[in-house]
Amino acid sequence: MPDFPVLLTFCIATLTLTLSPGPSNLYIMACTLGQGARAGIAAAGGMAIGSLIYVALTALGLAAVIVYSPVIFTLLKLTGAAYLVVLGVQSMARASVALPGKTDQKPTRKILQQSLTVELTNPKTALFFLAFLPQFTRTGSADMTTQLAILGVPYTVLALVSDLLVVTLCQRLNKLLTHSPRVSYWQDLIAGFVLLGLGVFILVNDVLLR
Repeated sequence: MPDFPVLLTFCIATLTLTLSPGPSNLYIMACTLGQGARAGIAAAGGMAIGSLIYVALTALGLAAVIVYSPVIFTLLKLTGAAYLVVLGVQSMARASVALPGKTDQKPTRKILQQSLTVELTNPKTALFFLAFLPQFTRTGSADMTTQLAILGVPYTVLALVSDLLVVTLCQRLNKLLTHSPRVSYWQDLIAGFVLLGLGVFILVNDVLLR
């Protein structure tokens, strides 16, 4: 097990990275703005489950296959970007037919499943774990698989805490906007633009301009 100074450094680095704006934060923000705090929490939970799965894959060495296989890597990126675009279009479609003051809520389970899909179709998560976690391991001090697993769990917990902070901040913004009779329309519209923009950005920046 890594000693305390290593764990402390690791936790500080993790918090710095997870609190920085990124695709995961934007996705959770869109879910919270569009469906409320419960949806944001479900989205954060799905991201956390996806992170744990990638931690396990990294510890077992399987993530390297994903990262270093160009075909699999590109297919995952295309799938993830397309999925975000679809979610964005669906959100904007809900806004176009929504009645003032009426919100079409998705089941929490469905949001969690969508969030898990978004995380698992983001191969950069695998690349991140392969690059980040080994920096805090020590060769010869313990089994590498065990070290990676031990580091991956607190990373996921700290990332979840950061994501829940995003949910809290977005929910407060929602409460400030509830005086508007067309709030559900704008929530779905903004969430749709965020998801659609995120999907297009990933598609153009990471796939077409690669």
